[in-house]
Amino acid sequence: MDVKGKVVVITGGAGGLGFAMAQSFAKAGAKLALIDVDQEKLEKACALLGDTEVQGYALDITDEEDVVAGFQYILEDLGQVNVLINNAGILRDGMLLKAKEGEVTARMALEQFQSVINVNLTGSFLCGREAAAAMITSKQQGVIINISSLAKAGNIGQTNYAASKAGVVAMSVGWAKELARHGIRSAAIAPGVIETEMTAAMKPEALERLEKMVPVGRLGQADEIASTAKFICENDYVNGRVFEIDGGIRL
Repeated sequence: MDVKGKVVVITGGAGGLGFAMAQSFAKAGAKLALIDVDQEKLEKACALLGDTEVQGYALDITDEEDVVAGFQYILEDLGQVNVLINNAGILRDGMLLKAKEGEVTARMALEQFQSVINVNLTGSFLCGREAAAAMITSKQQGVIINISSLAKAGNIGQTNYAASKAGVVAMSVGWAKELARHGIRSAAIAPGVIETEMTAAMKPEALERLEKMVPVGRLGQADEIASTAKFICENDYVNGRVFEIDGGIRL
């Protein structure tokens, strides 16, 4: 798929990795629909994209009615949907439980687990479903990309996050098989440790230890994930695969 002139929808598109992908697709001539829960950040992100044809949509992706209405607005405003990047996600790390001297002292709360599942997994499901419907009704070939993580393999203190990121991979594979007959492909990207505001706030010694864990000796860059997303869109034989962009690290 040549992304020039195509409509690319990005959740969590107002900042971080989502905005880096928006910039990449804007440079390639795509039209953008950015979804984010923060209206103020959305307005700033759209303004920063300059002459790009871009619309911002303040949506709660865990709310089914909000998502259904949001994709209807996108169709009304931009006429079609070609690409969805399910990028929005949250972290609420914690141990499954804590124990001392044979006594359980704390448990991960159901709310802590469910809040991450709601955004990372249920939100991706709802947006994926509505994007696929929009692609079919606007008679477009399409691509759905779910942003996973290396944590999909399981990681200490990330029961909720790891489960959600494994789940979006499973959905990607299932959708690749289900939706191909409609001209829709699906894939996932599992980033390793990417340079973000969070890593920039780390203590220098902790950041140095983290960098040494990566065989290539540095953190990943947001534009390296963005270029992977663009490659998936442009290569029509990519379907049902997970791209681990991690510098060689393994959790």
